[in-house]
Amino acid sequence: MTDTVSNSRGSKEGAIRRLGPEELTAARAVVARIARNIARVMQGQAAATRKLLAALASGGHVLLEDFPGTGKTTLAKALARSIDATFKRIQFTPDLLPSDILGVSVFSQLDQRFHFHEGPIFTHILLADEINRASPRTQSALLEAMGEGQVSVEGERRHLPDVFFVIATQNPVEFRGTYPLPEAQMDRFAMQFRLGYVRPEEEVAILTAQQHNHPLDDLQPCATLAEVRALRAAVEQVRISDELKRYVVDLVRATRTAEGVQLGASPRASIALMKAAQALALFDGLDFVTPDQVQELAEPVIAHRLVMHPQARFAGRTAVAVVREVLQKVPVPA
Repeated sequence: MTDTVSNSRGSKEGAIRRLGPEELTAARAVVARIARNIARVMQGQAAATRKLLAALASGGHVLLEDFPGTGKTTLAKALARSIDATFKRIQFTPDLLPSDILGVSVFSQLDQRFHFHEGPIFTHILLADEINRASPRTQSALLEAMGEGQVSVEGERRHLPDVFFVIATQNPVEFRGTYPLPEAQMDRFAMQFRLGYVRPEEEVAILTAQQHNHPLDDLQPCATLAEVRALRAAVEQVRISDELKRYVVDLVRATRTAEGVQLGASPRASIALMKAAQALALFDGLDFVTPDQVQELAEPVIAHRLVMHPQARFAGRTAVAVVREVLQKVPVPA
């Protein structure tokens, strides 16, 4: 068994090669098609869409923390329809149980046997809506799924689809009846970012688009799951130099000793930042990562993982400010 594992790892490492021009062009074309398709529904959210697709292409998950009505659910649905993926939504509430997410075995009178009924987690795109409203026990049901692509139900492991992408949301203005996500679960999300409000002219365009029906009703797939798998494989081939890897590590390590930080970012943050930067480089038509991609994603990848000292929070110091300071202080490789 050990030999099989080691051989598979060795073959994977040996498969790392330079992307050809055709592969690079094809991958960029897939991303561009998906982004244009989502833009038909999401007005003025090009930057958020870029981050979302970077997380999808790098195999990460996303936490959206924003005000109600900014389009979080619409964005998730638009992505699922654009890549012809199955989509399921879980509305998290205090009485939600882990079995409501994972599934449950039901006894059949016909054959006198238990049959497992899959929960909504068995899908390609999962929207975990208002995830901080569920109990910690239910929140933790997502941990194994997000980290390992599998769930353990009644002592049996069940694998999720190879394309499994969680988009979780939480409301930052209403805290009554909520359970803050623990540090371990926050660390499972590759990125956290906001959509924010759009410009007045873009909001007018939203009104016009929804005057008669919702644009989602007419949205058609523009890519396949096979193309998404190929996109993920292409991202893995994007080169990143040892100097840039050290730059990523230095950025993350600097948060651990930053003023006001009680708990800095973990090595998982370094991995997520590297992989997401590889995806952005591919989107930008490059087969190698530059410091620009790392700097663009440092805030959404690192900030949500930091735990600030209570005194620092009371003084108004934020995790975002810490990341921005780190970006200013850590030398950029030439």
